[in-house]
Amino acid sequence: MTSKNFCQFRYQKSLYQDSKRLGTVAKQIPMPKHMMLATVFAGLLLTGCQSVPSDGLTSSTVYQGSSDNRKSDQQEVARVRVALAAQYIRENDLDTAKRQLEKALSADSRYAPAYDMMGVLLQQEGSQRNLEKADEYFRKAISLDKDFEQANNNYGVYLSQMKRYREAAEQFEIAGSALGYTGRIGALENLGRTYLKLGDSSAASKAFLRALDGNRNSIIAHIELVDLLLEQHRISQAQRLYDETLTLVRRQGVSSRLMLQGIKLAAAQNNITKRQQLAQQLLSTYPLSDEAKKLKTWLNNPEAPWK
Repeated sequence: MTSKNFCQFRYQKSLYQDSKRLGTVAKQIPMPKHMMLATVFAGLLLTGCQSVPSDGLTSSTVYQGSSDNRKSDQQEVARVRVALAAQYIRENDLDTAKRQLEKALSADSRYAPAYDMMGVLLQQEGSQRNLEKADEYFRKAISLDKDFEQANNNYGVYLSQMKRYREAAEQFEIAGSALGYTGRIGALENLGRTYLKLGDSSAASKAFLRALDGNRNSIIAHIELVDLLLEQHRISQAQRLYDETLTLVRRQGVSSRLMLQGIKLAAAQNNITKRQQLAQQLLSTYPLSDEAKKLKTWLNNPEAPWK
């Protein structure tokens, strides 16, 4: 249904918080090479990161006090190194990011976020060798911390990229079921899009509805559900959800996909004026888009089903 938009998963969304030293690490997006991979791959969106001197956290740091204090200090070093690595990944400085993660693991070899971020790093580099190695790091992160749902979501993104959709759905389900996890809605959106790739429209609909139950402002869930309702010829429901979607995106502008959905809805309701208006707008605004190509094909044969 949406091969291109599937690549625009909001992949690997919220990563880690570093409120004391480095501000907040926000959503990694998505998609695609939007999630992010999210470029939609999902580039890492990091906000408020402060620069930390490269020699401020060295392996020669002298720890004092009890063993508990030393363990806490080592984990703090690992935490800051991982946050720095996330910033470098966002800037596509993958070599420096890897060195930061190696130092994080040297400080605390059982720090799950470091393994998860290493998986993200290797996945973003994208060579076959590193893609294979990324799998091991994601699984290690999950094994070290069963409640680290971000690793489940990130691993699901990786599995999706590798076209291991059944396994990806399992990981997204874990993350999407974790109440309190800040990336839960994004995981449910990813789950729905994974089911679309598997051709399971019913399961996809349920996942998107769960996303809407958690966040009525989920634009991804709105858009995907409109298409699913159109396929089921549930036009009045699709129209209501479409109108709600337009309200949500009014400040962002209407995408080519939304325009095509509006054309389909107008055609289904025999609203010729609206259909022609939106068709002209789509062809003039997004003339090279896939949606424009689909529209041209349909205009040449209006009796044929949309594809």
